[in-house]
Amino acid sequence: MKKALSNLLREFHTVRTGRANPALLDRVEVEYYGTATPLKGLCNISVSEGRTLVIQPYDKSALKDIEQSIHKSGLGLTPNNDGSVIRINIPQLTEERRKELTKVVKKYAEESRVAVRNIRRNTLEEFKKLKTAQISEDEIKRQEESLQKMTDKYIKDIDKMTSDKEAEVMEV
Repeated sequence: MKKALSNLLREFHTVRTGRANPALLDRVEVEYYGTATPLKGLCNISVSEGRTLVIQPYDKSALKDIEQSIHKSGLGLTPNNDGSVIRINIPQLTEERRKELTKVVKKYAEESRVAVRNIRRNTLEEFKKLKTAQISEDEIKRQEESLQKMTDKYIKDIDKMTSDKEAEVMEV
């Protein structure tokens, strides 16, 4: 369940909020010498002037490939290649785009909730298998209640993270 929460946090970092953040490019993969390679493995990504990402590749011959991968990523970002670095200006988000991003945030949150519930379901199935073997029914009931409390706590944490991220996205 902790892993589901950390995955959600990682997903939220890839959602654009109008501020430059190197994590926006975490999902971008570049075709480099015939292999799909994560962008952060090919270059140094830094923030300049608060709204600009600067990408400095370790190998200058990969500039074109990096630029194309950013275009194809579907992030809606336009890279500017000056021959040695790539600059990406993060535009101000429109109201319509903010609403789209909140839908994406909600989708990620629901996927995490489903993951937590699946973990609960699988654990309950394991408890039922143990019921006949080694553990008394009373102990299984206590464990099921404990598991439900843990599930509720993680769902509550996911809801809190989601509302915080939605507020961040809608912030002008």
